[in-house]
Amino acid sequence: MSKINIYKEQLSAYFYLALCIILWAAIPVVSKKILVELNNIQMLFYSSIISFIVLFFVNIFQNKLHLLKQYKFKDYANMFLLGFLGAYFCYLILYGAFSIAGAQEVFLLAYTWPIMVVILGVFILKERLTFKKIIAILISFFGIFVIVTNGNLTNLNFSNLKGDFLALLYAFVFALFSILGKKFKYDQTVSALVFFLAAVIFMIPTILLLSHIKLPSINVLFWLFLNGFFINGISYVFWFKALKAPTHLVSNLLYLTPFLSLVYIHIFLGDKILISSFIGLSIIASGILIQSIKSN
Repeated sequence: MSKINIYKEQLSAYFYLALCIILWAAIPVVSKKILVELNNIQMLFYSSIISFIVLFFVNIFQNKLHLLKQYKFKDYANMFLLGFLGAYFCYLILYGAFSIAGAQEVFLLAYTWPIMVVILGVFILKERLTFKKIIAILISFFGIFVIVTNGNLTNLNFSNLKGDFLALLYAFVFALFSILGKKFKYDQTVSALVFFLAAVIFMIPTILLLSHIKLPSINVLFWLFLNGFFINGISYVFWFKALKAPTHLVSNLLYLTPFLSLVYIHIFLGDKILISSFIGLSIIASGILIQSIKSN
């Protein structure tokens, strides 16, 4: 591949990453709007169905359904595993965290997953962990620490330990999903369709055993459509295109998402944006800058 083509591919990857940041920043707002009326299981049930339908038509539009024939049983087993991790289990626990804890706290704890992506990339993808990467990771993690403790570093006072644990568990699961998805390298649009097919299949017994089917109101249906169409469905296609860029740079740039998320939370949920949040996010941004500096 020529240098020009590599440059175009990298530029395209960062464009799709920017789209992911814009969409994923809305996760806490959309989740809170839906969870007012539905529980986390009902939310994921409807969102998964919408995502599957949307991606089905995207594959038709792109004339990619025929690619399903080229995959073997082992490939589908891998995709169903990825679907279980990234489209079912991680969102089940994330929405569960949002249902019992504050939006800002959960989202920012959940955003330790880019750190975990870098760490898992070392063990699974055999990516090199340099001293600069370690420093950038520690700085970004310290920024998260400042935000979660509201700037009081001597007093770890989490408002809801169960919600915090679920948020951190989500971070690990989604990081594992991302690394495995990058390793297997299936067609992004087709694999995303299979991921959400798996999510729908897993959600049917989940909602029947642990909850019940409840029809949403028109208002909540709007937020469900927004979540299923953009934040979940289409963003998965964007995400694996974004992963064509270096993992450590993608991971650090993703910390720009909470900057935008705080604005969304303030506008739509009325939550106060604390000064400590801006300080913490500034520290995270410094970690991004360190990663951006090229070695001599």
